[in-house]
Amino acid sequence: MSHTSEPTNYFTIERPSVAEFKDRGSKFLAHAYPIESVADFKRILQLLKKEHPKAVHHCFAYRLGTADNIFRASDDGEPSGTAGRPILGQIDSKQLTNVLIVVVRYFGGTLLGVPGLINAYKMAASMALQLTPVIQRPVTVKYDISFDYTQLNEVMLVMKSGQCEILEREMQLFCRISTAVPRANLTEVITALGELQGVEFAVAP
Repeated sequence: MSHTSEPTNYFTIERPSVAEFKDRGSKFLAHAYPIESVADFKRILQLLKKEHPKAVHHCFAYRLGTADNIFRASDDGEPSGTAGRPILGQIDSKQLTNVLIVVVRYFGGTLLGVPGLINAYKMAASMALQLTPVIQRPVTVKYDISFDYTQLNEVMLVMKSGQCEILEREMQLFCRISTAVPRANLTEVITALGELQGVEFAVAP
């Protein structure tokens, strides 16, 4: 199986941001977040619903990953296609991934109509994305590595030269490290680890 066509980097947002768009009394609060998983999305949506219990709609869109095309868009009771899709459109127009935008709407008493809603959700999402820098991050593959404590320095040297991110570590006589290896450096990291006697490594489940 060849990985050549898969990207080695992706673009996401650096930090959460909030923007507000108003139209005829309705308030649209757009919250943008960098996320890593669907679990992150669920947690954030619950928090926002607790934070804004009086809001009539919590519309959202997110995109995750680079190869799997994981995305979702929800109108949360707004007319079909007026909220989730315009929000997702803003994420996609900047070619971002691992991004969630939730737009919380407070109704102002005047109906905005379909074009008005599409514009409001699009503008709110666009404004939130303008408030946070776009950053480039490496696409990584998660590995679990186990080795004897005496080999710690050698393993850490490989991690450092491969620009791997250490996610979790257990350091006893026998050590375990969970790491995110940049796809661009994968071959070199695996080769280097393979040359170390007694070091075991496998793609994390």
